[in-house]
Amino acid sequence: MPVALIRFVTLLALAFIAGTADSSRLTAPPPPPTAIAPGPDALFSDSFSGDLSRWHPDRPGVWEVWHGMLRADLPDQRQLRSLIWAGDPSWRDVALDFDVCAMRGVDKGAVVRGAGDLGVGVDLRGGAYQDVVAYVRERRIGRATVLNPDAAWNHVRIETHGARLRVWVNGQLEIDRPQTHAARGRVALAAYTGGVGQCTIYFDNVVVRPFGSTPDRSVRQASAH
Repeated sequence: MPVALIRFVTLLALAFIAGTADSSRLTAPPPPPTAIAPGPDALFSDSFSGDLSRWHPDRPGVWEVWHGMLRADLPDQRQLRSLIWAGDPSWRDVALDFDVCAMRGVDKGAVVRGAGDLGVGVDLRGGAYQDVVAYVRERRIGRATVLNPDAAWNHVRIETHGARLRVWVNGQLEIDRPQTHAARGRVALAAYTGGVGQCTIYFDNVVVRPFGSTPDRSVRQASAH
């Protein structure tokens, strides 16, 4: 039996055993994409085979390592948010890659150049939105239509270089915009309940590299076509 199929069957069994609480919360995601070695130039990487000692969540009880993935599960209330931070406040020109899968809710994403209440947020929105949006604080600086159904993994790459922000989703460049407010800072993964009041999402294969280093798989594959 293929390894990916064995893992999927195991995750389904674990979700079934977990109890009789909200069944949608217990639904296991499909197997995540296979991790690619981050390479010697990586500033940070995590495929969640251990603990979260290098991460710093902004609230307890939301984030956990779950069978080789990072899971965020927020209470069913509208407009809740949680961020889990990593990295160095001095980071400026970097590329953040990650895989993400939403099982409940709409919003999932990341922050780059995060310092205090300032940073560049990228939100991959499912549901009726089906888009990716970039913000600085509450100001929208970019948007593109992107199909991203629930229970499917998507690969996101966020690049910052000087005043330029570029966002790739599943190998396609979707946002290429200037932003002059957030200069440097850490990275964060983000979970939101939004207006639907639900959020259960999974992350995997997080890598931060210096800008201009070897692109991750999705960018390489898109460039080859």
